[in-house]
Amino acid sequence: MNKPTENNNMQQNTTLDGVCPSTKKDGTPYFRASLTHKRKHISLGSYETPEAAHAAYLEGQRLLNDTGISLMHYQSDAALSFEKWVCLINFRDNGLYLGKPIYVRQKFFYYYLSPTHILKFDMDDLFYYSSHKIMCRGNHYFVADYGMQVNLVSRYGIKNYAVEGRDFRFINGDSTDFRRENLEILNTYHGVRRENKNGQYIYTVRIHIYGNNLVGRYTSEEEAAIAYNKAIDILRKNGINKNYTPNYIEGMSPSRYADIYTRLEISPRIVNYKPSTSQNSQ
Repeated sequence: MNKPTENNNMQQNTTLDGVCPSTKKDGTPYFRASLTHKRKHISLGSYETPEAAHAAYLEGQRLLNDTGISLMHYQSDAALSFEKWVCLINFRDNGLYLGKPIYVRQKFFYYYLSPTHILKFDMDDLFYYSSHKIMCRGNHYFVADYGMQVNLVSRYGIKNYAVEGRDFRFINGDSTDFRRENLEILNTYHGVRRENKNGQYIYTVRIHIYGNNLVGRYTSEEEAAIAYNKAIDILRKNGINKNYTPNYIEGMSPSRYADIYTRLEISPRIVNYKPSTSQNSQ
């Protein structure tokens, strides 16, 4: 009697609900799991055996139909990934299948990086994060956008190089809570640092030439930002060839800007700074 071929085995296994056999480019067979719920076709992933694909299908059906199952019931030996659990339970509870590990609440949503690593966002950000995967490196969060890694905080007007506690802070102390009401920007402009001196804020400006150099201290953030720009102009006139990024002061008229620019005093060290050959070549 002839032994059944591998193709015959694959054909027999197509009788399992939710399982579709397929083949990789190198000829290796694999099995795709999927289901349809409320007219939405959902892919559950690819598996090495039809039994594993069928187990994923059955688990997906349970998640979508049993409201007694929550994310707290997830175990590492589950047939589906935790990310897929989040997607399916959110679809079950909220009628939204988003394709990312997002669970929607009434006024905000959670983005699950893992069962215990959870970020919180405003509903206004739902469209963006439902189409961008969040990655984590250390204490920094990124998304891939147009082929580049974009720091999450930059979406909220915070500079990429900003330091938590110095340039911005999470008001409630929770660094995973990215709701806008919880983010306070302390230093908006390049080279400007807000400092508390005897209960009053002053704005210290430094610029990097060959090390950080003091430009001056000013009573308003806008003045400090313009002082940084003026320092750039002075240094370029003095022959410092560095790629500085000037500050843009939104809503300020050109005449107002020019008036402040003209009267601002800049440190004599900056005004008289002359580059050495080695400095200018860096």
